[in-house]
Amino acid sequence: MKRHVHYEAAFEDYLIRLGAAHVPVDETRRAAFREARLKSFDFVVYSPRMNWIVDVKGRRWAGRGGAAKPTWENWITEADAESLTQWETVFGPGFEALLVFAYWIDPAFESPPEVTHSFRGEKYVFAAATLADYRLHARTRSPKWGTINVRRSAFVEMIRPMRECVA
Repeated sequence: MKRHVHYEAAFEDYLIRLGAAHVPVDETRRAAFREARLKSFDFVVYSPRMNWIVDVKGRRWAGRGGAAKPTWENWITEADAESLTQWETVFGPGFEALLVFAYWIDPAFESPPEVTHSFRGEKYVFAAATLADYRLHARTRSPKWGTINVRRSAFVEMIRPMRECVA
């Protein structure tokens, strides 16, 4: 976790306010995996149902070209997906990778108040998708940059509020 990244700091604040048991990952202390080429994740979040290996993806909640609805940007790198898959193996049964898209809300757009989190004068929406669900619907976005994404309609169907993941 990088506390200077506002998306990650807002998400940690959200977890604290929910009373969710969690551990932020200090990327500077990865000595055990120093030789590995695994990308870090941001949090381990514990819940009665499942323990989550969380990678926070910060995005801006806004429309493109004057669109009235947000675009639900949800791209990740293939390396993100591969590393999270390997982390699931390292942690073993009882742990599952979770992508949390932390949307910083552009003031020009409205969001439902029940899913909005205020932090340092800004508003955020946190949408969670398991890596397994995400991969099921993912398609190549950019071969050059090694990115994948999910079509908006499928993404909207698969995501759920983060609070449901920790209940």
